[in-house]
Amino acid sequence: MMRKVTRRLMLLDTASLYFRAYFGVPESVKAPDGTPVNAVRGLLDFIDRLVRDHRPDDLVACMDADWRPHWRVELIPSYKAHRVAEEHAGGPDEEMVPDTLSPQVPVIEEVLDALGIARVGVAGYEADDVIGTFTARAKGPVDIVTGDRDLYQLVDDARGVRVLYPLKGVGTLQHTDEAVLREKYGVDGPGYADLALLRGDPSDGLPGVSGIGEKTAAKLLAEFGDLAGIMAAVDDPASRLSPAQRKRLDEARPYLAVAPRVVRVAGDVPLPQVDTALPRTPRHPGALDGLAARWGLGGSLQRLLTTLGA
Repeated sequence: MMRKVTRRLMLLDTASLYFRAYFGVPESVKAPDGTPVNAVRGLLDFIDRLVRDHRPDDLVACMDADWRPHWRVELIPSYKAHRVAEEHAGGPDEEMVPDTLSPQVPVIEEVLDALGIARVGVAGYEADDVIGTFTARAKGPVDIVTGDRDLYQLVDDARGVRVLYPLKGVGTLQHTDEAVLREKYGVDGPGYADLALLRGDPSDGLPGVSGIGEKTAAKLLAEFGDLAGIMAAVDDPASRLSPAQRKRLDEARPYLAVAPRVVRVAGDVPLPQVDTALPRTPRHPGALDGLAARWGLGGSLQRLLTTLGA
């Protein structure tokens, strides 16, 4: 009888990681022409360490094709509004990105493509949604690597889905499973989305419910199960909500009616057909050699190639 082979999938929240690389690697790391490549080399070092430590069978660099989707903004206009650098009528808003990071993003994309690491972004969706859909479709365990706690909502012990959250570089990762979530927040994966929308998140422009912080949100979810249970309690005069909580939640109904669709990652993104298998050799070695020479990728690229070949 043939033994079933289970493949481990690793999903990278790529922008989250290259931002961390940019701020964690000195800008003095430059290409031969003097252009900073700290984010490029830092990301390559991150991927090298992740592959060495966790040995995924499949790897996808998930991208923000639209970091602030219009359908989310229509529901909550303040969504990520404070991060908008420039608005374009009929087109996507531009995100505020450091001047010396922006030129590195196309280089990162070219290097990943030349290596043969699957890179997926889908028009109208954020990387979180791409990650959510790959996770929903996965047949085996999934490691999600991100510095964004929003993706804790995907944690699922029964399916082997965990979040590897960088505490320092990617050498020190918090392996976030349901036990960690319950210890830190008092909720499981799906409960984290309800917790997040109740408490709000200034970094994403989500107002939350006035007067309901993280601890109160966790207590409400522990008592009433989920957002639907909490709102049923608001409508039940006999429920054990304080008058202040009942009033605040009742006043927040318009927000709470739309917030779940904004906060919860999509699981039905139309993903393209891609080969997600971890490459052992570069897909386009000539192009990769040219990129390595032009941008001075040096030891960072060589270490990753050695790890992939092993």
